[in-house]
Amino acid sequence: MARFELLDPEMATAGSTSGSASGDILFEMGLRCASGRNGKIDLVSAHMYFNLADRNGAEDAAYHRQEVASQMTKSDVAKALRAARDWLTLH
Repeated sequence: MARFELLDPEMATAGSTSGSASGDILFEMGLRCASGRNGKIDLVSAHMYFNLADRNGAEDAAYHRQEVASQMTKSDVAKALRAARDWLTLH
């Protein structure tokens, strides 16, 4: 499976003609963070990616974002929302 580095602007838009990352790529990154497939489980990043994926039309992203949020503190949810806003300003 291909690895996408979403902090790299070139890879963040892979497969997308609109200049924003594909909802499917963002959704996959959320799954990876939530499951710990790439190492440690990171619910803040998972929430951020699911939020961005939902914004870009990924079908089940909102459901997964809610599931992840139910396991997070309010402070962590706030961090995830800030991270999503920051990501959008960079991309």
